[in-house]
Amino acid sequence: MSVAVLLLLGLGLQVAEGRRNRCFFNRTQEFCVCYNLSEKTVGSIIQCLPATVVEFWGGDLEKYTAFPIRDPDSSVIETLGSLIIQKIVIGNVLVPETLLARVLRFFSYTHVQELAFESCIFQGTGDWSDMDGHSLPILSLSFHNVTCAPLTGREQAFSSLSSWLGTLQELAVTSSRLSSLPCAIGRELRALRSLDLAHNSLGDGSLAPAFCQGAFPQLQQLSLQHNDLSSYHGVCEGVELLPGLRHLDLSHNELTAEPSSSCQWPPSLRHFNLSSTGLDEVPTPLPPHLEVLDMSHNHLHAVDISLSSVKKLFLNQNLLQAVPSIRNYPVLDTLHLDNNSISELPRDEVKLLGRLQDVAVADNPFSCSCSGAGGLQALAASGHLGQGWPGSYRCHSPAQYRGWQVARVPVSVLRCHLAAVLAPLCVALALLAMAGAVCLARSRSCRRA
Repeated sequence: MSVAVLLLLGLGLQVAEGRRNRCFFNRTQEFCVCYNLSEKTVGSIIQCLPATVVEFWGGDLEKYTAFPIRDPDSSVIETLGSLIIQKIVIGNVLVPETLLARVLRFFSYTHVQELAFESCIFQGTGDWSDMDGHSLPILSLSFHNVTCAPLTGREQAFSSLSSWLGTLQELAVTSSRLSSLPCAIGRELRALRSLDLAHNSLGDGSLAPAFCQGAFPQLQQLSLQHNDLSSYHGVCEGVELLPGLRHLDLSHNELTAEPSSSCQWPPSLRHFNLSSTGLDEVPTPLPPHLEVLDMSHNHLHAVDISLSSVKKLFLNQNLLQAVPSIRNYPVLDTLHLDNNSISELPRDEVKLLGRLQDVAVADNPFSCSCSGAGGLQALAASGHLGQGWPGSYRCHSPAQYRGWQVARVPVSVLRCHLAAVLAPLCVALALLAMAGAVCLARSRSCRRA
C-alpha cells in the first residue's frame, strides 16, 4: 500500500515505546480506534477496513512532510473506493498543513462523509493548489479545540478549495478561540446548512463581516452559544443578511437589549434560544414568525408579549410571579414554567392551560389553598402536566401544608366549597319550615271550623 494511503488511513504514525500503539475494532458497532501507531504496528490498521467509523489518536506527522506523494494509480484508487469508512476522527496530533494539503485530495476516491479534528494543532500554511477542481464526498467537517494560523488573508486557499467547500453541508469550529471569520469563507460555503461556532471568542463586531452580503446563502442553523456577544441588537444587525436562517442559538452570552432598534431579524427564523443570557426583560423586537422561544435561566419578572405563531415557550428558571396570559399565544402547545416564583394558577388560566399538550410548573412556591391545589390537581388529572408531578410540586403555604405534595392536599367539596353545600341545605330547610308552617296553619283552621 502506498505512503499516501497509509497517511490517509493512519494520520498518526510514531514510535511509541511502552504505550498502546495499535488498532482496536468493535465489530458490533463497526467502530475502530487506533492509538499511536508505529511503523512496526501499522499493520493492525488492516482490521479497520470493515469499519464505518475510524478514529486515530496521537502521532507525529512532521517527519512525513517531505515524503514524496504521487498521484494514485488504478490499484490505489480501487483500494480506496472499496473502503466503507464514512467517518474519520483525528485527535491529539500536530498536523503540518503542507502535508494535509497534499493528502486531502485522496479523499475524493473514498466514501468518507464526515471528517473531524479534535485537540489538534495545525502547523504553518499549505499550498492548496492541488485541490483546484477536486470535489470531495465529505459533507460534514468539524474542528474542536484546535489551533491554527489566522484565517484572514487566505482567500487564495479558499478559492482552491471552492469545488469542495461549495458542497459542504455542516461545519463546526468549537472551543478554538475563534475571534473572526472572513467573509470569503462564507461566500465559498454555498451549500452549508449548519454552522456551529460555540465556545469561541466572537464579539459583536465580528458578526457583520462574517455574515456579509452573499455569505452562507443556504444557512439554516447557527450556534453562537458561549461566545463574547453582548448586544442583542448588535447580533440582530450581524445576522440580518442570512435569508434562510431558521435556528439561532445565542445562549450563554451576557446580552443587553437597548430600548429601541430598527433592526429586523430574518423573517425565516423559527427557533430562537436566548437561555442563560442574563436578560431581565423580554427584548424587542423578536423575530416575527417564531415557533420555539427559549428564554429559560434568565432574570425575567414578567412576560407581557403577544406571539401569535409561538408553539413552544420555555420560561423555566426565571423570577416570574404569574403565569403569562395564554390568550397571547393562540397556537401554543408547550409551556415550561419550572423554578419560578409562581404561587397559584388563576382559574381562567387553568382552563386555557388544559388545552396545551405539555405544561410544566414544578418547583414553584405553591399556595395550597383550595383554588391553588385544585387547579394543579385538575391539570394533572387531564394528563397535561409534564415531568415532575407529583414529587416536584410541593406546598409553600399555608403552614399546615408546607412541604406537602400538592397531590395530597384535600380539595373535597365539604372543605373547599362548604358554602355551595350549605346554601341549598339552608334553602331546603327554609322551604320545609315554610311547608310545615302552612300545614300547621291549615290544621288549626280546620279545627276551628
